[in-house]
Amino acid sequence: MAKFKILIAGNNDPISTIGIDLLKTEPSFDVVVNMNLKAEDAMIEASRDVHAIIVRSGAKVTAKVLDAAKNLKVVGRAGVGVDNIDIPAASKHGVVVMNTPGGNTISTAEQAFTLMMALSRKTPQAHASIVAGKWDRKSFSGTEVNKKTLAVLGMGRIGTEFAKRAQAFGMKVVAYDPYLSANRAQMLNVELRDNLDDAVKDADFITMHMPLTAETKHMLNETRLRHCKKGVRVINCARGGLIDDNALAKLLVEGQVGGAALDVYEVEPPPADYPLLKAPNVVFTPHLGASTEEAQESVGIEIAEQVKANLLEGTVVNAINMPNVDPKTLAEIGPFLRFGEILGRLISQIAPQRAEFLRVNYSGNLGKLDTTLVSRGVLKGYLERPMGADQVNLINAISSAENLGLRFTESRLPEPCEFSDLIEVHVGNAAQTAVIAGSFFGGDPRIVRINGRRVEAKPEGTLLLLENTDQPGMIGAYGTILGKHKVNIANMSLSRNVEGGTALTLLTLDTTPNEAVLNDLKKIEGVKNIHCVVVEA
Repeated sequence: MAKFKILIAGNNDPISTIGIDLLKTEPSFDVVVNMNLKAEDAMIEASRDVHAIIVRSGAKVTAKVLDAAKNLKVVGRAGVGVDNIDIPAASKHGVVVMNTPGGNTISTAEQAFTLMMALSRKTPQAHASIVAGKWDRKSFSGTEVNKKTLAVLGMGRIGTEFAKRAQAFGMKVVAYDPYLSANRAQMLNVELRDNLDDAVKDADFITMHMPLTAETKHMLNETRLRHCKKGVRVINCARGGLIDDNALAKLLVEGQVGGAALDVYEVEPPPADYPLLKAPNVVFTPHLGASTEEAQESVGIEIAEQVKANLLEGTVVNAINMPNVDPKTLAEIGPFLRFGEILGRLISQIAPQRAEFLRVNYSGNLGKLDTTLVSRGVLKGYLERPMGADQVNLINAISSAENLGLRFTESRLPEPCEFSDLIEVHVGNAAQTAVIAGSFFGGDPRIVRINGRRVEAKPEGTLLLLENTDQPGMIGAYGTILGKHKVNIANMSLSRNVEGGTALTLLTLDTTPNEAVLNDLKKIEGVKNIHCVVVEA
């Protein structure tokens, strides 16, 4: 049997020795461990004849590395983030990229909770005082967390584990997560708030567990922090950039914010002029969320098992860039798989908050095929916004939906319909549902229905959805405002339910309108709803 060569690469950050030993005991594996691969040239040389590469965060698998590694089949990341791996280049070369999204959940939750306790009792400052030869008890009077209000921003795996620990310490837990259903919140015994300002306004402590996206960047800014209770304390073990550091430093000095504990930063390590370094009552740790023996052992074993199964059996688990499917089925459903992800991303931007279900319906010829992976693609696209693109994939999409209390179903009707193939996605709750449907015209994907109204648009660029009273002059009013703001309309589709009822205008724009444009559009008499939807690649 030909041997597979596996490179375990890093920059003084190896995976668990148990994981390494698991691979070494396989007779068909030749395992090479090299922890001195910081430079790209060194990584290129080490990768030329390997079949698999396993890394943590210290080694970078760049496009040049992938170009050189002609035998490479799989890259395994022992951890969650895959910023150090060029995913498009891996896909181009047919290399599967896997990660271990659940291995550091407890470790990160415990780190965040530890920071909250250290912050509330001023433990690091008191330690430094003792080391300096002082005995100053008065300066380090702290506060109890018992009976305090905690706002958890993001109720995914880590936020949920943090909430459980806070409840055990007698804290009242308020949660903000637009993708968490009311039923799931009730099961977790947390008070679900509909908007971010309501969630944080009465909080004594705020802990952040959201991905960094355009929506969440600087979600704790100066305006929102001033809206909070005076003396609020903030903990961030999620992503640097969720907090506006300059605003936080300013409000710490003023006393509006009583303290902050940070494990992550926009630039790591933080530069010498980092504004919070001189701010009072701040606790810093150097991105230690996953740095426990148990977490590293867990992700090391997990990634070793995944790579082993892939090389020996062709099994794909926790893949970032490839579904687990045989070649024949993939050839049949391949175009629909990608289109399904796009539809999922689109409907996530128009769906009601607190969605409780996501349903995918197939009609026409597509209803005769095994569309399980297409449905998972829809779900993956939908979940990328609340969870982050690196946290969800075709394998863990269903369990991730269950964690949010989102019921996921699919149905197939292999009968002729208006379109030869139709994918229809429903997302909603008992009060409200959003629907989007798509098909293929001459091999090209098209959006053909939104909320029950016929439209036609390519799923690309920026789409502006405007619902208004069906009355004369609306199209001219839209065009006037967009023209004033230099926003060009590339395409337009119109639809209505009944004459004089509600009309839908779908515009494809060359550029994404800013808040000023949207605010002007909202002022038009007769406008009911506006959604600006960005179609991501």
